[in-house]
Amino acid sequence: MKACIRDVAIALTAVSTAVALAACGSGAENASPGGNAPQIGVLLPDANTARWETQDGPFLEKKIKELCADCTVEQVNARNDVATQQAQMDSMITKGVDAIVLVAVDAKSLGPEVRKAHEANIPVIAYDRLAEGPISGYVSFDGEEVGRLQGRALLKAMGDEVPGAQIVMMNGDPSDPNAVSFKKGALSVLNGRVKIGKAYDTLQWRAEAAHMNMSGAIAALGVDNIDGVYAANDSLAAGSISSLKANKVNPLPPVTGQDAELGAVRRIVGGSQYMTVYKPFGPEASAGGAMAVAAARGESLDRVATSKVRTPSVKAVPAVLLTPVSVTVANIKDTLVRDGVYTIQQICTPQLKAACDKAGLT
Repeated sequence: MKACIRDVAIALTAVSTAVALAACGSGAENASPGGNAPQIGVLLPDANTARWETQDGPFLEKKIKELCADCTVEQVNARNDVATQQAQMDSMITKGVDAIVLVAVDAKSLGPEVRKAHEANIPVIAYDRLAEGPISGYVSFDGEEVGRLQGRALLKAMGDEVPGAQIVMMNGDPSDPNAVSFKKGALSVLNGRVKIGKAYDTLQWRAEAAHMNMSGAIAALGVDNIDGVYAANDSLAAGSISSLKANKVNPLPPVTGQDAELGAVRRIVGGSQYMTVYKPFGPEASAGGAMAVAAARGESLDRVATSKVRTPSVKAVPAVLLTPVSVTVANIKDTLVRDGVYTIQQICTPQLKAACDKAGLT
């Protein structure tokens, strides 16, 4: 009935509601071709982080189409603006889509829209980060494990500097539940092992903000007094490294990252970034797409889910939690290249030829 109402609203806006609803039961000849095909909305959060447009978005659409050839997918990007994403959610609800895959810009702020979708009988799959409100499913990676991987790698990279090392923590946006998990996991490893000279929460995960904050940390701590940098993702790593270089910090301290962006992988090969966390986007998008199709068809998500998570509303929902992988120069070939994320040709620019040869990336 919902799909029919949606199609009538589009095709017969001049007709009264009573006539339109009556038309819904009048036979297939009155429906537009493919009119009852499930519609799925995919709401991405920003364009600052490369993965959303280049990895997750295309992978999600591909998986949805594999499982549901007649499904239509509408994908939008909020460009890091909460009001824009709220309007996009409202638009999807008004159109009467059959399911929504949501990567929330701000988990708390999107809660009212998630509730509106629930009231309209539209299931919402929270993708990569939890959203507040009555979501129907959740797909992501173990956020605390991401932070633990970053913390362990930083300790290993600093080697003889620990104990007594001083680090700067460049955390993510505190409105993102994942950033809270990354920070918690990292601190579980770092607390008591290093001194945290400065720590910042970086709104909107912006590299420019990380650059500015790192410049402030250098001014406060001194050029020679930063032994390591915990950067919660590759954008923050890029901003931190550019600031370190601009302030003539040499040698560069080890810097962590996350998302395995191509630029980060090249920095790892070149030696300016120590590690990143690889979260295989294919399996994540595969699970997210499968959940979306099941939800759009009114099927149980338990056949896709492998576990349950408690949401901020303390409701256990079906979930898929995947395992992240730590990547350094030593295992790029056995992880990212092996999985087909990047080719050696993509990674190894002419400027990196010598470093690639040294790393065995040939």
